[in-house]
Amino acid sequence: MPEPAPLILLVDDDLDFLEINRHILEPRGYRVTCDTDPQAAWQRLQTEKPDLIITDLMMANLDSGFSLARQVKQDPRLADVPIIMATAITSQAGLDFRPRTREDLAAMSIDAYFDKPIPPQKLLDKVAELLGRR
Repeated sequence: MPEPAPLILLVDDDLDFLEINRHILEPRGYRVTCDTDPQAAWQRLQTEKPDLIITDLMMANLDSGFSLARQVKQDPRLADVPIIMATAITSQAGLDFRPRTREDLAAMSIDAYFDKPIPPQKLLDKVAELLGRR
């Protein structure tokens, strides 16, 4: 029996971001599930383990994405799930959270970082890279 397609959890309060990225990922054979807030995502993660998470930084609270990433990486059952953080904070607020080193990524509890909007091919390449690493 063939192995199921990798499951990607998208977490963002921007419905357009969720739909655009679902339409980028699903045709490439990924299964995609979405949540619009980190609390709902955390509840889902109690019963479902995705192969990868893509989360926004700013949602209900300024650091909602960071909080979710920290929770995931501190949970032994989920700690190996790669996390991509995507944010528009640089363009919207002029704040630069971009990690410069692997240590910066680890300190942020994430595996990759993108400013929004994410170029589709860059997203697909990073997803493939992170899923191949596991």
